[in-house]
Amino acid sequence: MSVILDGSNLTVEKLVRIARHNEKVELSNEALQRIKTCRAMLEEKIKAHEIMYGVNTGIGEFSEVVLNDEQVKDFQKYLIYNHSAGIGEPMPIEYVRGAIAGRINVHAHGNSGCRPEITLTLIEMLNKNCIPVVCEKGSVGACGDLAPMAQIALLLMGEGEAFYNGERLPGNIAFEKAGINVPGLKARDGLATINGSNFITAISALQLYDINRWLKQAEIAAAISLEALQANMKPYDVRLHKLRGFSGAVRSSIAIKKCIEGSDLLTGKIKQKVQDAYSMRSTPQVIGAAHDAVAYAKSQIEIELNGVGDNPIFIPEDRVTLTGANFQGTPVSLPMDMISAAVTMVSVLSERRMNRLNNPALSVGLPAFLTKGAGMFSGLMLSQYTADTLIVEQRILSAPASVQSIPAAADQEDFVSMGMNTAIKNKQILDNAYGILGIEFLAAAQALDFREHIPGKGVAKAKEVIRKHVEFLDVDRPLYEDHNKMKALVKSCEILEEVEKTVGSLE
Repeated sequence: MSVILDGSNLTVEKLVRIARHNEKVELSNEALQRIKTCRAMLEEKIKAHEIMYGVNTGIGEFSEVVLNDEQVKDFQKYLIYNHSAGIGEPMPIEYVRGAIAGRINVHAHGNSGCRPEITLTLIEMLNKNCIPVVCEKGSVGACGDLAPMAQIALLLMGEGEAFYNGERLPGNIAFEKAGINVPGLKARDGLATINGSNFITAISALQLYDINRWLKQAEIAAAISLEALQANMKPYDVRLHKLRGFSGAVRSSIAIKKCIEGSDLLTGKIKQKVQDAYSMRSTPQVIGAAHDAVAYAKSQIEIELNGVGDNPIFIPEDRVTLTGANFQGTPVSLPMDMISAAVTMVSVLSERRMNRLNNPALSVGLPAFLTKGAGMFSGLMLSQYTADTLIVEQRILSAPASVQSIPAAADQEDFVSMGMNTAIKNKQILDNAYGILGIEFLAAAQALDFREHIPGKGVAKAKEVIRKHVEFLDVDRPLYEDHNKMKALVKSCEILEEVEKTVGSLE
């Protein structure tokens, strides 16, 4: 089933389907008509020689340079050449697909002024899986993601490069093999393709989807650690969190209790402390705050996905052209910088629980470093080292990029969002987070094997999945394989899927 884009209905979940699962897209009939109406108005204005930024003027510092009729014809080509100035390895294909989908949805409003052939060709590129090669770095997130979007626009001229059926090809050959006609670029077409924060928005949408699933796994890992540490479960009573009022904490306490349902911890059979350490009793407050941050960031991302991020903007019903800064990436980069801190914060909490599992002074009777042969064997001692180095890297990367503006374009673009830097560092933060949580899962499962009480249904299922991939550590062995297996397991969400089959949704 295709996703119909009309400018107003693109959600994070729909973008994931398009970008990651190659779902087909269509343009609504109403959207196509709006694009045609806007283009007709623009062409009338061009004929009347009305001065319009980026149509018959230069851009940036050259915005006061008026182009003659001949220059207007070629300007879009040279604009794309000049802006195809990225560097680095190709972005993941799902990022590029997401950015293209977002740009189509901008055009669907009928305020961008491009020819309908441009938007329809972008749709064909998605549906025929002919995806431009786009360098990872080069955007400052101000006039939109100009450098990476320009590499998409190159294909509209039959230039650049593209991946088609897994093969990297020159753009014209990729189009030919895919059966896509090259539309070329006429007045306004190039700028209408590149002038928006579509990459940082698409990347952020994909990251938020993954982070939500990671947070649910953080709750499962917490539940296993709490079982192994024989925690007092009163801090997880939902009534406590409803009294404070944060929806994320309410959600988190319910999720963790679901995982522990059926456990001896809830029956009074096991002696428990009157009050545990913060890392054992404040999980709903911490993960809950991350849930609330994700919810806010998602709301901002979905506004951007369905907004008109462009410059200039044409309003056909009023027959006016408005210049502004609707390409500015700050509404995306600022909440996503908050997400950097949220993921790092939850990762630190995970490591603190892992520390308690390892430390015989804190583990309520568990063997030192979770090994039966302490002294001869070191157990999971070095696993904590690995988690710690990943966390330090996360902390370094959690510094906000949105305050790091560097003026560009002869100070015409004197405040930029650096949103792509946020997106790139969040990718690494999340990658580290998979590893940190994988190590907590490893330690928690190991610890639970030393306990004899009946665990919760969700906890038991999670441990069962872990043991399919990593054996109990009886005697010391090289741990890097276990660490990498657990990281891959967390990233795959197999634990989450199996636990939710057992206890129901954790949302």
